Formats: sequence, structure tokens, C-alpha cells
Amino acid sequence: MSAVNKQLPLSTIKKIAIAACLTIVPALPSQAATLSLTSGLDYSTGKYGGTNSTDVTYIPVTAKYATSNWLLKLTVPYISITGPANTTPNIGQAVYRSNALRTDSGLGDVITTASYNLVDQDENGLLVDLTGKIKFGTADKYLGLGTGANDYAAESNIYKLYGRKTIFGSVGYKVFGQSLGYTLNNAWYGSAGFSYGISNQANAGLIYDYRNQTSSLSDPQKMWTMFYSKKISPSWKTQTYLFKGAGNTSPDYGGGLMFTRQF
Repeated sequence: MSAVNKQLPLSTIKKIAIAACLTIVPALPSQAATLSLTSGLDYSTGKYGGTNSTDVTYIPVTAKYATSNWLLKLTVPYISITGPANTTPNIGQAVYRSNALRTDSGLGDVITTASYNLVDQDENGLLVDLTGKIKFGTADKYLGLGTGANDYAAESNIYKLYGRKTIFGSVGYKVFGQSLGYTLNNAWYGSAGFSYGISNQANAGLIYDYRNQTSSLSDPQKMWTMFYSKKISPSWKTQTYLFKGAGNTSPDYGGGLMFTRQF
């Protein structure tokens, strides 16, 4: 069976990266290992070319362990979806389910990430990392919370520091796992953006995300995100963001609020 791929956004991983404030706005490297936990609320809505909206509430818990060269992350999310039953987050419409309106919730797809610093604050203010990601298909396929298949991605992120300003970009390739009811092509994706240090405790910025279409029935995925991050104590940080999609393969709009506790 095949899927009608009016894609929902592949922005979930990106949002968690914003929440962790490393993939989007890199923290300055430290010789000491650090552990942090991030959680909060993410919401998106969109019609994706249809007549009824799909509303997604996403509540992740992300553990991050960082050393001078390595970053390891594990995200375990709760997800709730209200909308057509044949619409799956990050994928689109699967023909083996009806389009009756529903509300379903449960465990989302667990995500693991490992990053290595290839270039770490050289004399030109340049940072480069190489990242691998695995999305495990732990979300219930038959409730429409996921595909039930594992996905794999590799990407490189580059940051250039200019005082309080940071320009950054990424390029990656994602291999989609195959599952009954879904036929997806592997895809290139990337992002570009900047951040500005408003103070020693706060920064803000803008990101543009793009992903190739994953089938002949979909179009490329495009997303603009504005974000703001503030350190509210030596151990706590808050992040908020708003995003807007373009085209039928992205959400109409959404946003999130995350809190990070460093130990």
C-alpha cells in the first residue's frame, strides 16, 4: 500500500534542537562534561492541502550529555493529535486509515542523536560538527502517531561567530524506514539562519528550513522559525519559538516553549 504524501513537517527534531540550544545556537565548548534536561510544550496546526486541520501537541523530555568534543541526546516524547485519522505526524496521509476526525495520544517516536566537534572555536570563530540521528518507530502506527519504522539521518552543521552574531547552516540526508501503508523516498534537507546575542543571558534569531519532496505527490518542505533564548539562572534556561510553513507540506503555523535544567 502507498501513502498520499501531503507531508507534515519534519520540524520536530529541529524544534528539539532549538530547545536544547546547541544545534541552532551552539554553546561555547567546555572541558567539563555537563548533563541537562529539557522539556516543554510544542504545538502546530495545518490543513496540508486538505479541508480539515490537524493539530499536534508534542511534549518532549530530552536528556543531553555534552563533553568538549561530543554531544549525546535522547528524546522521549508524548504526542497528541486531533484531526483526520489518516494523517500521521512528519509523514502525511496513509491510505489504509479512514479520514474520520479523531483525537489520539500516546508515546511518540524516540530520537537519539550523537554529534562530534570537527572544528571547535578556531582562530576565525568557526565551529563544525558532524551529527547522526536515529528516530525509532515507537509511536503507535495504528493510532496514526507514527509510521512504526526507524529513520536514519546524517548531517553537518557549521557556525561562524562574529562577536555577538552567529551565522549557521546545516545540510543532511535522511533515510526513511519502510512500513506497510507508507512509501517514502530518502531526502536531502538543510537549514540556514543567524542569531544575535541581545545580552550575556539572551539571544534571538531566525532559521529557514528546507527538505526535498519525499514522493512525486508531495512538494518540498519549507519553514521559517523565529526563536528567543534566555538564561534565567545559573542552572535554568528558557526557550520560545514561533514558526510558519509555506506550501501544502508544512504546517500553517505553530510554536513552543521549553525549559532546560543543567546539572
